[in-house]
Amino acid sequence: MFRYSTYFSIILFIFSFFMMNLALILIFSKTTILLSWPMFNPMCSSVNFNILLDPNGALFSAAVLFISAAVILFSSFYMAEDVFLKRFILMVILFIMSMNFLIFIPHMMALLLGWDGLSLVSFVLVIYYQNPKSLAGGMLTALTNRLGDVMILLTIALMINQGDWLILNQQNSPFSMWLSLLILLAAMTKSAQLPFSSWLPAAMAAPTPVSALVHSSTLVTAGVFLLIRFYPFLSLSNMFNHILLVTATATLTMAGLAAMAETDLKKIIALSTLSQLGVMMTSLALGLVNVAFFHLLTHAMFKALLFMGAGSFLHLYSHTQDLRHFGHLATQLPFISTAILSSNLALSGFPFMAGFYSKDLILEYMMMDSPSFFLLLMVLGATLLTAAYSIRMSITALWSPMMSSPCHSPLENTPTVLLPLLTLTLFAVTSGALFNWILMPMPSPVSIPGHIKLIPLFVTLWGAYLTWMFNTFLIISKNTLLQTPLIINWLSSMWFFTPLSTQPPTFFFLQSVKKFTMSMDQGWLELLGPQGLPKVSQQWLSSTQTWTSTIPPVLIFLSLFIFMPMFLCFL
Repeated sequence: MFRYSTYFSIILFIFSFFMMNLALILIFSKTTILLSWPMFNPMCSSVNFNILLDPNGALFSAAVLFISAAVILFSSFYMAEDVFLKRFILMVILFIMSMNFLIFIPHMMALLLGWDGLSLVSFVLVIYYQNPKSLAGGMLTALTNRLGDVMILLTIALMINQGDWLILNQQNSPFSMWLSLLILLAAMTKSAQLPFSSWLPAAMAAPTPVSALVHSSTLVTAGVFLLIRFYPFLSLSNMFNHILLVTATATLTMAGLAAMAETDLKKIIALSTLSQLGVMMTSLALGLVNVAFFHLLTHAMFKALLFMGAGSFLHLYSHTQDLRHFGHLATQLPFISTAILSSNLALSGFPFMAGFYSKDLILEYMMMDSPSFFLLLMVLGATLLTAAYSIRMSITALWSPMMSSPCHSPLENTPTVLLPLLTLTLFAVTSGALFNWILMPMPSPVSIPGHIKLIPLFVTLWGAYLTWMFNTFLIISKNTLLQTPLIINWLSSMWFFTPLSTQPPTFFFLQSVKKFTMSMDQGWLELLGPQGLPKVSQQWLSSTQTWTSTIPPVLIFLSLFIFMPMFLCFL
């Protein structure tokens, strides 16, 4: 099994190296290549298969392949006891292929290969463990993503009026507003923006290597990448930027508050992904397309590292996910703890880590030209919360007293753990500077005062300091307003969007089916069938029994003697 996963990992590393070289060639030559193969020509039109090789797509594909190679190598450690490891790795390969289809295909009809492929394969991977919780999470993930698939199908139908399904050829028309709205809704469902956010924590029922791949560079980033592809067309709509800005800031604020009240380790990391997706959408709403793509790449590196480090903790600690059951891991697992700490620093935007270069740039541009002071405060508050829940997770898992059973295996010196974590830790530290040199070699001067430029750093340090001083006050402190069940339920249920998105939509249909079942299947059909016929026959037999009891037996015998020959004559 180790050899099988190693082969796939080496192949993906080679493809990643090839795509990185291609991306560098396209970036420095400022070239975009559109390959088109004619498939068939019905009547007077032609149907072509198109592949778009552009700098952003090639660079993003290199990042996806690199992270996928590390994830597959890590899977041989995390799922070593799984007898179906080969099948699992093949499904992950299908998932990676679907994402690359989405990256390189600019034709909306062929784009469904990648868009629907991500939804279907993610459902299979979420329900991999085959238990009721996995099925519930998989159904919520699949049905929410199906809404986005329907929006893509409606977009294809409306693009008939444009005369072409290529993303590059879309122009302003009377249907532009509807096309922009449909594409925005499709991206919001895939990237879990409000009110479609509840499926993202539910997808944590999947194995941790799948979560590392999904939450770093594949499924949840597909919506952001679709908006980056479509942005020249979407920016023609006046309402697009306003709607996206409001939903993105609400999403990142909600995710930060929910992560502060959550105790499930994987869900905390999932909510941090949701918060960073909100940051990317906010930068897109502000027109910062290159900066959003920059943050997409850096986030993919440190988030994959964070999930793999958390997966190592789960695997070595009997797969418990409750954050309160960990403790004192810094001395027991120093290498994995260093990887977790590096990814948390990059996530918080610590200076000169990967997340600092992209996240700090977004905040600086927003402070230069913010459309709303209230939205700016929400984004800065979410930045504070990012540092708060990151340091909270580090305090509870790494430095607090041990809360777990001493019966565990603190072994971290296997190659399938060291190599993926070491390579991703290197990129979590250096990818911000590398992508900054590649994507923005000539940075424009930021015309804001120095004390305003330091506000993001001050907010990050203040959030970490407050959490350190209170020492995870949402869990430890008692008899406070934040410990009331209503506040905790409101925060942990993502502002009650989790129950609202699962129970009310199904209530009407379940009640209708229940009434139909009670009235038809258990009502009229029962009376006309298995319950009605015995009652009718029993009543008829009881009436005939009382009628025949009053007739003398001689008359019954004579009637049979007379009518039986007549009956035989008719036969």
